Amino acid sequence: MTENLRIGVPSKGRLAELSTQLLKEAGLRFRRQDRSLFARVREMPIDITFLRTDDIPVLCAEGAIDLGITGADLVCESGAKLTERLQLGVGNCRLAICVPDTGDVKTVGDLAGKRIATSFPHVTETFLAKHNATAHFVKLTGSVEVMIALGIADAIVDLVETGSTLAANRLRILEEIGCYETVLIQNPKTQHQALVDRVVRRLEGVVIARAYSLLEYNVPADKLAEAEALTPGFESPTISRLEEENWFSIRAMVKRGEVIEIMEQLEELGATAILETAIANCRL
Repeated sequence: MTENLRIGVPSKGRLAELSTQLLKEAGLRFRRQDRSLFARVREMPIDITFLRTDDIPVLCAEGAIDLGITGADLVCESGAKLTERLQLGVGNCRLAICVPDTGDVKTVGDLAGKRIATSFPHVTETFLAKHNATAHFVKLTGSVEVMIALGIADAIVDLVETGSTLAANRLRILEEIGCYETVLIQNPKTQHQALVDRVVRRLEGVVIARAYSLLEYNVPADKLAEAEALTPGFESPTISRLEEENWFSIRAMVKRGEVIEIMEQLEELGATAILETAIANCRL
């Protein structure tokens, strides 16, 4: 144990890679030695701890770590009293109740008395209670898609991304329980609040930068108002007058997923020299 701020991140898998990359883009430079459980951040009093993803909420609530990166679904399932500081914009998924393509379960209420295989019994039980239904839970930590075919369960509750796995197992979504993503959580009793806030601010800059691009273009004066409406920016666009009479240059942040469509609309409007630039980091 040290006096340093401790950040828990997943020890393996895709989320481990995403978490490590995010922290490094935020300026937290560290190197993990082989399979070591700890790494020291250079130039800052911070230790990175590599943990099981589903243990991170509990360990954060107990004070073993001050901050943690994990799935919001796991936070809900743990029931731990934590502070969610930041949604990280990655790892989006849906938690859904799934049943056989053919069967007698048509509504959530029909699950009363049924067997449900899941890694999320707490979340599922809470959801069923809202529909006045109780069920028998078969708690599993691995894949649950085959449990109906094995005769272990009448339904499953699992994370769904594309739905291709469900189709392969002849399952359909009965009801979605919720949508989740990767989040940054905090122990509310941390002794390092100032440093925690600094880290959160750094990560926030990266998360926002990933969601936006910088769009630059030139537009005639008579189309300026329409162009501003298309690219209002994060707060407002930057507008500069060009040497060419009655022309303006505009710079604005645009949501990355909307860039192509907006570029087309600007072109139709008469804008020229339309350029997209990636944003590595920002402070807004």
